[in-house]
Amino acid sequence: MSKAIVVFSGGQDSTTCLIQALTQYDEVHCVTFDYGQRHRQEIEIAKELSSKLGAKSHQVLDVGILNDLTVSALTRDIPIEENKDGNAIPNTFVPGRNILFLTLAGIYAYQINADVIITGVCETDFSGYPDCRNEFIKSMQTALMQGMDKQLTISTPLMWLDKAETWALADKYNSLELVRHQTLTCYNGLKGDGCGTCPACILRQRGLDEYLANSTMIQAQLTAKCTK
Repeated sequence: MSKAIVVFSGGQDSTTCLIQALTQYDEVHCVTFDYGQRHRQEIEIAKELSSKLGAKSHQVLDVGILNDLTVSALTRDIPIEENKDGNAIPNTFVPGRNILFLTLAGIYAYQINADVIITGVCETDFSGYPDCRNEFIKSMQTALMQGMDKQLTISTPLMWLDKAETWALADKYNSLELVRHQTLTCYNGLKGDGCGTCPACILRQRGLDEYLANSTMIQAQLTAKCTK
């Protein structure tokens, strides 16, 4: 029996990953992390979506220590700054977040004998977060396998997709409307299309507009990438 764990926030990317995973694995388990994020509505949305979509189980892990150790616009009441310099790390970056999340997901995978951890990180639209890069993911996979003496794959279905192609992937599974209206990506904690002004909403809406305007072409691009 094939088992996978989805690192699940209830946002566009992780929900799209969950929808796809449910067609690929016999059992799909979700794990969500409560790290004191200021848009805490995402935890409740993650619970609702994991149940609605049919995940085998859903764990919410308290990792509030991350909030104690870090300062980020996602964990503190400070203004979210636009990252105008593509080489700068934005102030929404939470240092060590994906290191901790993937480590805990690896421990959970060990306990339930799952071979795959799925995460929605993406280098194409990675917003300057160093822990969303492919090189980091491969390093984490190696570290987890060596540290637990277990075959384990960290799967990143969105790694080389842009936001328009991520919308195309949701549409491929007849879930574009669900992802658009029932997920939470907004840094200000607004469900669906969000506030429309934060960096996450701008990126999401730009991708949606591009997809809706060129859906046939982008679906073809997605198919080409997925068959390589």
